[in-house]
Amino acid sequence: MKITIPDISKQIYKEDVLNCLSEEYASLGPTWTSSQMQWVNGIYSAFKDHEKFLIVIYLIKKTLDFYSRNFTKITYEDFYQRDAIEIEKFSLVEITEKLSIPKESARRKVIELEKAMIIKRSKKKILVDRSSFTDIRPAESITRISRFLSSLSKIMVNRKILSNKIDSETLEKTIKDNFSYVWKLYYEMQIPTLLSYRELFGDLESWHIFGVCMVNQHLDLQKINSNKKERIEFINSLDSKMVKGINAMSISDISNIPRATVVRKLQKMVKQNKLTIDAKKHYKACNKFTRKLIPYQSNTFDHLAKFATSIYNISILGKKEDTYEVPFYLKEF
Repeated sequence: MKITIPDISKQIYKEDVLNCLSEEYASLGPTWTSSQMQWVNGIYSAFKDHEKFLIVIYLIKKTLDFYSRNFTKITYEDFYQRDAIEIEKFSLVEITEKLSIPKESARRKVIELEKAMIIKRSKKKILVDRSSFTDIRPAESITRISRFLSSLSKIMVNRKILSNKIDSETLEKTIKDNFSYVWKLYYEMQIPTLLSYRELFGDLESWHIFGVCMVNQHLDLQKINSNKKERIEFINSLDSKMVKGINAMSISDISNIPRATVVRKLQKMVKQNKLTIDAKKHYKACNKFTRKLIPYQSNTFDHLAKFATSIYNISILGKKEDTYEVPFYLKEF
């Protein structure tokens, strides 16, 4: 019998990853924000309601926590072999406290999820039926995450944090082989992010719409700016006259949010000085407001660094060559 013996000296530390994310933001930030928005676009397309999805992933995370506590590792293929996943008992009070959703709203959304047959009760079991939202099976998210982490690993090699770049195929295999644990970490990163931005914007639809504007500016600034910039310097450059805005129709097409809702939220955010509008009716994030985002973004990047560090360490420390043959006389123990 062979067991894996991790080499402690090879492990990656969160602080090093966080420094890379901050100091190399000009190259990494646009890629990550774009990946996040693609994930959120898929959420809205499937649920038409951000908070319903928030409830669903919170319930699924409880199951992933259960697997982790009981040392159960489930691969991506095994996890999605069945449409339904059993979840632990929950209460409206719990949903209200953990997700900061008013009790009556939580009650209404849970009832709607039950009517849509997403949450089902079968005898003593409570199930989440994923067949209703197969479009957001996370295959594409895993691919995007793997590519991002591979790009980040290249920067870490240049900084002598890693000895070798980790290719996206290796990272994707790591995620899929350890899916139940990795996705628990993923939701532990995403749920606080959604909650903090909802607090700032008042609702997740407004944050989603604002995020599309920000991604547009990030990608545009990345095209016209070849210089390396750390995070705060890059953010302060977003209001450059060379950076283009985006119109309401494009935001609606990208986000899947109805145009009427987009227009209403845009107008409100312009009045709140979160967004600016030009003569062509193109929207951009207001620079003064983007500076207010910095502490929220710092919190998000702290969660992202923790997530990335875990994936790297699973990938690096779990290699087959780091094995030890257990002597036959110890096997019975």
